[in-house]
Amino acid sequence: MIEINEQQIRLQTDPATKQAAIELVGNLLVTSGNITTQYVTSMQQREEVANTFLGNGIAIPHGLNENRDQIARTGIAVLQVPAGVEWNPGETARLIVGIAAKSDEHIEVLRRLTRVLGDEQQVTLLSNTTNPHDIIEALTGERPAETPLLQTSSDYEQFFDAVIQNKTGLHARPAAMFVNIAKRYKADIQIRNGQRMGNGKRLLSLLQLGIEHGTRVRVSAQGVDATDALKALQEAIKQGLGDEEEPARPTSIQKNTAPIWTPQTVEQTISGVAAAPGIAIGPIQHYKRQTIHVADQTGDPIAEGEQFQSALDASQHDLHELHKNVGARSGAGQAAIFEAHGEFLNDAGLIQDTIALIYEGHSAAWSWQSAIEERVDQLKQLKDPVLAGRAADLNDVGQRVLQHLTGKHPTITPANNTDTPAILIADDLAPSDTALLDPRNVLGFCTAGGGPTSHTAIIARSLGIPAIVGAGQEILSISQGQSSILDGSTGKLYLQPGAADIQQARILQEQALQQQEIERKLRFAPATTTDQQRIEVVANIGNVADAQKAAEAGAEGVGLLRTEFLFLGRDSAPDEDEQFEVYRDIIQAMQQQPIIIRTLDIGGDKEVAYLNLPKEANPFLGIRGVRLCFEHPELFIPQLRAIYRAAAYGPVSIMFPMIATLEDWEKASVIAEQVRQELDAPVVPMGIMVEVPSAVMLAEHLAKQVAFFSIGTNDLTQYTLAMDRGHPQLARQADSVHPAVLAMIARTVEAANKEGKWVGVCGGLASDTLGASILAGMGVKELSVSIPSVATIKAHIRASSLTDMQEIARKALQCRNAAEVRAL
Repeated sequence: MIEINEQQIRLQTDPATKQAAIELVGNLLVTSGNITTQYVTSMQQREEVANTFLGNGIAIPHGLNENRDQIARTGIAVLQVPAGVEWNPGETARLIVGIAAKSDEHIEVLRRLTRVLGDEQQVTLLSNTTNPHDIIEALTGERPAETPLLQTSSDYEQFFDAVIQNKTGLHARPAAMFVNIAKRYKADIQIRNGQRMGNGKRLLSLLQLGIEHGTRVRVSAQGVDATDALKALQEAIKQGLGDEEEPARPTSIQKNTAPIWTPQTVEQTISGVAAAPGIAIGPIQHYKRQTIHVADQTGDPIAEGEQFQSALDASQHDLHELHKNVGARSGAGQAAIFEAHGEFLNDAGLIQDTIALIYEGHSAAWSWQSAIEERVDQLKQLKDPVLAGRAADLNDVGQRVLQHLTGKHPTITPANNTDTPAILIADDLAPSDTALLDPRNVLGFCTAGGGPTSHTAIIARSLGIPAIVGAGQEILSISQGQSSILDGSTGKLYLQPGAADIQQARILQEQALQQQEIERKLRFAPATTTDQQRIEVVANIGNVADAQKAAEAGAEGVGLLRTEFLFLGRDSAPDEDEQFEVYRDIIQAMQQQPIIIRTLDIGGDKEVAYLNLPKEANPFLGIRGVRLCFEHPELFIPQLRAIYRAAAYGPVSIMFPMIATLEDWEKASVIAEQVRQELDAPVVPMGIMVEVPSAVMLAEHLAKQVAFFSIGTNDLTQYTLAMDRGHPQLARQADSVHPAVLAMIARTVEAANKEGKWVGVCGGLASDTLGASILAGMGVKELSVSIPSVATIKAHIRASSLTDMQEIARKALQCRNAAEVRAL
């Protein structure tokens, strides 16, 4: 019988293609010493001549018989894909059992798989389980004994054991999430990996434990609220500690499936590690950062301590701004990198060691540098490359604080501001450097050090910048301005390519961007389904610059103008004239396309310091949205006046947020009408945001009075499921495709249809292709999406039939949970 252990099973994966799935399961066999890397290619090649899909969600990829010499020893590996991956048209695999068989030792496994095939309930269990022992038992007939960690004297009395399922272990972001949750409680909290113990409230302490994917750890606590703390942490670990899927990094499968390109005339080829896919063609430009080093100087401990605190405060402010900027450009997952950076600055041990050195008579800068360098060296010693790579993050934070302590700024080649787009060459790039790169001028980059799982590589993928890492020190001697081609998918940098090679590279570049380019070219074409049904695709925007981008992106209007941008980040509210000018400029930028202006939506997660709003125990259930406008007519009336004045310049609608009752609507509409009459302004359509369940339940009544509904799926999801969409443990469950949320949307659309009113959606669900299909199938007439998604969603609608989308919507409403909907 073939043996199989936890290391040969990978749970909760989400490969985009069959090829990617085979690559992943093949690598498990490689890591286990069963096959050579060449056999993975053989497994891919077999798919071209045979179908390895057994049925009922199970596939058994294996190599060609003539390549059995590439098998070191017989073995199997299992890849679990809960959402499924298309194996062949009409075939969805959720359990991929990779087989390397030198003879017939695997026959018993196949027999057991055949029995599993007929048990749909068991297949469902195995496709979703978070315990690898369930899969081992199904394949071998024997359940491995659970091996609890032995209790040690260092454990607190209350504890739980857990297996870390994060794909890259307890790296910076999930570790920071763990620490943030732990800090909410008074109890002392520890986490243990084997015999190594870490403080659960200190990020560096956790990172130094080197907790990898699949590691069993013990979390223990003592104190008044220890039970509650452990319960929260156990649930957080189960939910993945807020980890999100990263943009996919290149794999050898991408190399195999991409068009083969062999340069004919290049002066030199440099090989590195593929980090971010894509081809870049351009001149070399060196990006140099001179690390700050300080010599020790004596100083007054009190003054040095105050200087140190000021530097920490300034660095936290920097990271807060960086977090906001990266979140806007690349999404919350990438922005969380800088939340983790901020947590380094809160590490009690790091700060205590620095202060201790200061009080020994050393300068603040030297003390901080010494404490940081010691911990950077410790992280570099970890065997897991992802965790060891966090040394670069800590060093990045260390340099930031040193800048504020010394007043020195590293000498950096101004590549980001160059007028000539270029390929950057660097020893390494700090995550904060990478986050500030402009993709318009930075065509790609190649670093001497670093790895494909570094935060630098992750950010590059999110920005769409082709990248190579780990190319070696020789790249630093490449001449400035030298012509080059960088292939981020293969990890190759070609120097001084010939004209024919450059031409061929441009062809490949065009092929890679072909679909995106088709979408871009057709971005102004209406989103009309294959059966000739029109769906409007408009944009969510926040300012004049967004309006210009939306118009250029092909948006057919604005489904949501967030006006709070005018009120945030300032010392006082904008007056009527300032608002009028901004609204007018936005209307003109959209060139007579319809615009829906949402009145001020502040409260909940959006605070305005100058309003001095009282602290609320439940801000999302408190004075926010239209409720705040009622409380502050000095804000509401000038805004309505500005909107009505701007309406003279183009088609405008007014939308009120957080309408929960008929009384809310009636009060808001009466105030607006009074303002309109005072100005003698034209009548404009007035609608409401549907984002709370009460509005859905009253939709039949509201539909008789409003001009339209716009569903905010983000808030509707959190209020329907009673899950804060920003909660570290619950955010992953707050999925807008949950059948409960979809039922709310369907009810709203039904009520609107009865009164001949239209429904739009301006939440995140509209920007998702599956979400767009379900919404259109339900009868939503307008999809208001993020600006980068406009062309993609329009192309998706044009490639779909309303009949098919209606069928998807019907099936989605019959599903039991979000996972089943996603599987559609």
